[in-house]
Amino acid sequence: MAERYITGIDVGTYQIKVVVVRAPQKNEARGLPQIVGTGFAESRGLRHGYIINESDVLKSIRSAVSQAEKATGQPIHRAFLSIGGIGLDEIHARGEVITSRADSEITQTDIDKAMVDSEERISDKIPNRKILHAIPLGFSIDGEKVLGRPHGMKGTKLEVDALFVSCFEQHLNDLVQAVESTGIVVDDVMASPLAGSLVMLTKAQKRAGCVLANIGAETVSIVVFENGTPISLKVFPIGSSDITNDIALGLKIPLEEAEKIKRGNPTSSQYSKRRLDEIVGARLSDIFELIDSHLKRIHRDGLLPAGIIITGGGSGITTIQDLARAALRLPSRIATLDPSQNGKVRDASWAVAYGLCIWGVSGGEEEGGIKIARRTGNALLTWFKQFLP
Repeated sequence: MAERYITGIDVGTYQIKVVVVRAPQKNEARGLPQIVGTGFAESRGLRHGYIINESDVLKSIRSAVSQAEKATGQPIHRAFLSIGGIGLDEIHARGEVITSRADSEITQTDIDKAMVDSEERISDKIPNRKILHAIPLGFSIDGEKVLGRPHGMKGTKLEVDALFVSCFEQHLNDLVQAVESTGIVVDDVMASPLAGSLVMLTKAQKRAGCVLANIGAETVSIVVFENGTPISLKVFPIGSSDITNDIALGLKIPLEEAEKIKRGNPTSSQYSKRRLDEIVGARLSDIFELIDSHLKRIHRDGLLPAGIIITGGGSGITTIQDLARAALRLPSRIATLDPSQNGKVRDASWAVAYGLCIWGVSGGEEEGGIKIARRTGNALLTWFKQFLP
């Protein structure tokens, strides 16, 4: 049987990362797919996750893909793509349906119809947006909450509480067009926070309840899990570049020096360690205050036993773990990638691209709603490809 390769492309504001994995053969033991090649390039032409200069973005994508192709020794023709940025948002809805069978047994058709009904109820509330993922959070039968799946149970009326993750149609259109202009067919699109969660979180953490915070260059994205299901997703227009800017202004040094200091690299600049901690701490406090406010809004503040798991390029700041623990009153830790990947990915900033590969290999078999998310993908791409030149 010919080997099958899966590619994930993460178009971030700071870097574009490409990961290629070899899909396990049927006779191989199941586990995380092995990475066979990676590539990265500095992102140009992006702002807060959306494209402002397509030609610059194209050059960056081509550079990252070329590196991955050389490392893999295989051309890349298809890929799974992530979308993030401040255009990503959530909306909750409730749908209902009268069961169709004469014996009142609930079928998959009834479940699908209830999800469609919940989606139709919000369609007028989200102009200019396209739903990426539809995730059922819970079901009720004749007003009584169901624990687990309702399929096969009996009742007259089925209700569903659903989470919809959407993005601006224009942002999605531009991103896919940029990737496909390089000759790569986009198989499916996934929200970046969900893709990262496939790598960074364990099943135990998702079941107990946790928040995954990805601190990028210009955005901070969070996804909250409970009972194995993503129950909330949010993106804030603040990131680690703001910390760099604060250091440059506070210490009166060039941006390049400020970036080195933030990352803990040697620099010729003289500065007070105490003053640096004050500057970094103030901005991180702002970030965690936004996260805490969101957790309060969904009534999960201080109530997630697995705590906050921090990832992304900004997670390398020395004091970030302690600040998160104090600000959110939750356990906190820095996410780490699987050490068995032979050093092909160096830090947790690769989580999204690697997560896309895992999603592609799994065929939508992930637990807790991610499998539901994937069913919208190809239909979504078919829908808006008619608008591409």
